[in-house]
Amino acid sequence: MTSPAAAFSFELTSHPAGPVAPRTGRITTPRGTIETPVFMPVGTLATVKTLLPSEVEAAGASIILVNAYHLYLRPGHALVQRLGGIHHFMRWDRPILSDSGGFQVFSLAALRSISEDGVRFRSHIDGSLHHYTPELAMAVQQALGVDIAMPLDHVLPGDAPYDRARDAVERTLRWYRRSRDAAPDLPTFAIIQGGTHPELRRYHAREAIQLRPPGYAIGGLSVGEPKHLMWATAEATIAELPIDSPRYLMGVGSPEDLIEGIARGIDMFDCVLATRLGRNGALFTDDGRLNIRNAANRDRNDPPDPTCDCLACSQFSLAYLHHLFRNNELLGHRLATHHNIRYLTRLTERARQAIAEGRYQTFRADFLARYRPADETARLAQRRNP
Repeated sequence: MTSPAAAFSFELTSHPAGPVAPRTGRITTPRGTIETPVFMPVGTLATVKTLLPSEVEAAGASIILVNAYHLYLRPGHALVQRLGGIHHFMRWDRPILSDSGGFQVFSLAALRSISEDGVRFRSHIDGSLHHYTPELAMAVQQALGVDIAMPLDHVLPGDAPYDRARDAVERTLRWYRRSRDAAPDLPTFAIIQGGTHPELRRYHAREAIQLRPPGYAIGGLSVGEPKHLMWATAEATIAELPIDSPRYLMGVGSPEDLIEGIARGIDMFDCVLATRLGRNGALFTDDGRLNIRNAANRDRNDPPDPTCDCLACSQFSLAYLHHLFRNNELLGHRLATHHNIRYLTRLTERARQAIAEGRYQTFRADFLARYRPADETARLAQRRNP
């Protein structure tokens, strides 16, 4: 049987103008192909919240993400393996990418300690003590049977000082070597760190290239730094990466950020925003977020988004969704979540078409001229209602 690593490949399907430019590609895995750019819905605990796997597939998802740290704690990777692996466990037969959980482990600042060997932490669930190493993170992902893995990395805040960020970069490089050695048959991306220090990002990228990973993930961004700084840091990183390898911007998934990331040559995105906002009654549209709970939607008989073919927009009215959320009916959560995932998969489909037709910069300019991000919408509302 061919190993997952041997069956993994990436090819460009367009001719980008340079390393930091929009492009289309195709990732091949044993469980199917993924057209890029792609948005990956997050199924942290082996479920995309509120949706059946068939509904996630109907929304256009070709790959989803699970979290190895969370599944290690509950129900346990050994149990998932005994029950047939993560695909069988959650009844999803398409590709799955797993995050090692480095971000989650390092976010437990008061409950963990770091050494060269790994991280000791207390579970956020029951306080039990765990020693999470690069080797264990890979063993968990192998037991789950995922198609693409992420190594344990040393995550720091974006504003970490240079010396601390340099130490984290060096440790992340050493941990990647250990991860690769522990699971040579599992396609494992190298994660590029370095805070918001461009020279560290460039250094980490150049060093990671020498290890010949199947793909590259840009970590440690979208954690509170200003957007202009996030994109400047991302550009400095992308410019160093091989043009013929997939690039994954971790934890980024708002519509405007997808558009800007694609413009810079990012291939893969993930974010919990689509599902979290859906459960709170906020829907993505080309004009910005639509708040279903708003009283103005109480008697509107039109669909939330007339251009959308999701479960909500193809069958129900704004008034009905407003009614569901005002009465805390769970169907509202499901419909809004399905819409948001479908919206983001459609957005990447539209981006791929624009790239193929050589008009991405026009598409980007038109989208950004119309779309109002949540923070800008709030500022405008404050000006209207001081």
